[in-house]
Amino acid sequence: MADWTGWRFILTVCVTSVLVVEADIKAHTPVGQLFVFELQRETFQNEFEPFLKHYGRVYNDPMLFKCNMQSFPDLPGWLRFTQRHHYDNGFLYGTPLAQGKSMIEITVTNKRSYDTFRDRLIITIDPPAKRMPYQAEFFIPLREIEKVLPSTVQEEIRQDMMRMWKTDRLDFVNITSALDRGGRVPLPLAGHYEGVYVKVGSDQYFSECLLRLQTAEHRRQCEAGGRAKIPGDCKVCSYPGNCVTWCKSTLIDLSRPVIPPPAPTMGPGILDAGGVYEPPESPPPRDFLPDYIVTVIVPLALAIILCLLLAYIMCCRREGVYRRDGKTPDIQLYHHHTIHGNTSELRSMAGCRGVPPPLSTLSMFNARTGETAPPFQTDSPSIPLILAQQEINTDTLPR
Repeated sequence: MADWTGWRFILTVCVTSVLVVEADIKAHTPVGQLFVFELQRETFQNEFEPFLKHYGRVYNDPMLFKCNMQSFPDLPGWLRFTQRHHYDNGFLYGTPLAQGKSMIEITVTNKRSYDTFRDRLIITIDPPAKRMPYQAEFFIPLREIEKVLPSTVQEEIRQDMMRMWKTDRLDFVNITSALDRGGRVPLPLAGHYEGVYVKVGSDQYFSECLLRLQTAEHRRQCEAGGRAKIPGDCKVCSYPGNCVTWCKSTLIDLSRPVIPPPAPTMGPGILDAGGVYEPPESPPPRDFLPDYIVTVIVPLALAIILCLLLAYIMCCRREGVYRRDGKTPDIQLYHHHTIHGNTSELRSMAGCRGVPPPLSTLSMFNARTGETAPPFQTDSPSIPLILAQQEINTDTLPR
């Protein structure tokens, strides 16, 4: 019975793996509004281990997400991806600016088993859902990009800004990390964050507390010390990490379209009859002689003067024994004269010694007994060389 249960499990796995059809993930977003899609590790964990939950085995594996546009190595220009750690979820976020459709390939790698799973996300970009001519961008210094993208945190920030704006018709336009704006990477310590720029929009005009951002007094306070005094009704943040920096916040009014400058008027390009063509005046001639003197002649003259000075010091300022003329000193002759005099002095001192030479310097001296042997004529034909060497050795002589 146990064998049949095992075979049934294997058969179920095989049949299920054959019948599984990868379904595309579909998402919709309007033009001009923030799009966020969260890649949850738990969802893809079920794809790697679909049958282990039934047997009491649940894994929490680290996963690596890689996203790119279909048939392309990177993402569209309006879309970005972030994943801080392999144990964190990934986020695709951005603000589309034109209608269309984007197909994103998602490749998931299980860092425990190194299995790979691939899925596809189809993003349909619809026409603008609403018109938001009044927009405001706020800087939140105590946040990081992946901590702001979850829907719960977005709702907290939205509720705070709705109280500041005095309206509930408020939507996110864009969320950008301060690193993408040229900010510096923070230290990997607690309490250091990269900061996030949050842009929201509405069809309602700005409130009174937001209009203070455009006053001259507010700009003067920011330029003086970097901090501006904000009334109590604007200091609304339910969580300290969601408080904004007012000196880095701006208001954007799109209700007044910017009139482009008029195009230049083009003439017919035909010279009037009887007219005379007058070409533009050529620039005045320029004399390059002063530049040539400063860049070439002056450095060359300085180099020649330095060479002559060095030659005079090396050749004409030598000291020592005078030459044959008795006036010009010669340092080589002086060295030679000094060596010759020292040698003569050492020889005269050696000749005046009256002490007999030590015995160790004499020939045929025995260092152990102190005896000396008379010199032999080792080259005599009557004494063999080997016999003479044996007799010379005084250690073997009888005493």
